[in-house]
Amino acid sequence: MMDIQRISAFALNGQGGNPAGVVLLDELPDAAIMQAVAADVGYSETVFAAPQGNGFRTRYFAPQAEVPFCGHATIALGAALGAANGAGVYPLILNDTDVSVEAMPNGDEWSATLQSPRTGYRTADKDLVVRALDLFGWDMDDIDSNLEITRVNGGAEHLLIPLKTHALLQGMSYDFDVGAKLMQEFGLVTINLIWRDSDGTVHSRNPFAGHGVYEDPATGAAAAALAGYLRDAGHSGTPFDIYQGADMGAPSLLHVVAMEGAGSAVRITGATRKI
Repeated sequence: MMDIQRISAFALNGQGGNPAGVVLLDELPDAAIMQAVAADVGYSETVFAAPQGNGFRTRYFAPQAEVPFCGHATIALGAALGAANGAGVYPLILNDTDVSVEAMPNGDEWSATLQSPRTGYRTADKDLVVRALDLFGWDMDDIDSNLEITRVNGGAEHLLIPLKTHALLQGMSYDFDVGAKLMQEFGLVTINLIWRDSDGTVHSRNPFAGHGVYEDPATGAAAAALAGYLRDAGHSGTPFDIYQGADMGAPSLLHVVAMEGAGSAVRITGATRKI
């Protein structure tokens, strides 16, 4: 019987955050077993980790499929590793790259800082842009003219849609089946919808239909991808906060710092709470 911990990452004032399943093991089981556990847990991701060398072999599963990297599950994993082994930096060996997570005591709970995979961005296909805007009932007049609709990556692939107003973000809705088909067709983990206020603080919502979840309350991989794009496209390299989940009743806070250098990793910090 697996010991499945349920930990909410990027909690705000001890509330909200994004729940993840965390399973610490001596050895990872077959992928089919991990997929079945993730489907049973039902969170947007469940992370599995086992000792390997000086770090931990780590894999992430959404209810319907494996994903290459998940930020909030990595923060939750950091909390679990901290509780089991003490504060410190833990190297994580993923399917395609290596990252790390640092566990830090935070009162009776734990906070953690992940260091993402390398980041990148590229022009979004015109058909994807048209269909994504149609999915939400928007057009180019609704887009923040200071940014671009862009494919961004920080360990997982996202479509970034920057909106002109907070009200557009708050009123987001879409057809789940149509959204799932679109995300699967274009290999998107989420569509990252953002609005930036005057001081650079980002408010975000992340539809996640392609992997079986209508909306993600806190998305570390999307935050890393966003920060890498803002830095490398010359928009901003300044640290910033992301508020996410408020519109779905799970307020979350992510603190984001892009490291220097094009394509470099991003450090993301968040508090956790046990569920």
